[in-house]
Amino acid sequence: MKQVVEALRKNLDLTQNKTLNALIYEAFRKTIILGDIPANTRINEKVLAEELNISRTPIRLAMKQLVNEKLVEHVPKIGIVVKGIRIKDAYEIYDIRKSLDTLATIKAMNQMTKDDFIELKELLLRGESYNQADQTEKVLQNFSDFNMFIYEKSQMLRLKSIVLELQAYLVYFRDIAIRSSRRRDKALEEHWLIYRGMQTKNAEQITLITHEHLDRSLQFILAEMERRKID
Repeated sequence: MKQVVEALRKNLDLTQNKTLNALIYEAFRKTIILGDIPANTRINEKVLAEELNISRTPIRLAMKQLVNEKLVEHVPKIGIVVKGIRIKDAYEIYDIRKSLDTLATIKAMNQMTKDDFIELKELLLRGESYNQADQTEKVLQNFSDFNMFIYEKSQMLRLKSIVLELQAYLVYFRDIAIRSSRRRDKALEEHWLIYRGMQTKNAEQITLITHEHLDRSLQFILAEMERRKID
């Protein structure tokens, strides 16, 4: 349990302007996804509450959310046990994302106006500027903004919510991958290719580039999972 407490404290940022419930949930979520709490670890709410000097309520609420996300599970007569993210989960998530991201991008390109394309180009140019200045955090936000722009313009609200839920599972690994300057450069190049495919309404190019883009992202994530000895 000491390992669990130390891992949680590392990811618990109490300086953020959020409720304790939200902070505890986010700390658990990040710690589990990154594999810092190994799979099959039992979560003892009472001990954790005492070690963190908080009530059991935020921990209980966090566990309820994480059960819904399938990151932990309730095992009869044992309690809450960590499931975590495994390599096979990463493959499954990215296979689904390839299909959904492709659909969202094609839907968006068919509904975007000339002004929308100007706005998307300006977004990409800002990403280039941030990357050249080595402003990693702004590059990460720019990549998220690029995805959100396409989901918004697809006008498929259910698709957007599904994709964002999938993204959330691997967001920490994605951020680790994008912190590599080599990966950032390539990802920006891929975003430009997707943009050009959208401009020319080339669904075949969009499908190819989107799949290659996500495959490369997956490879970075798998390498990080293997480094962390997550199976």
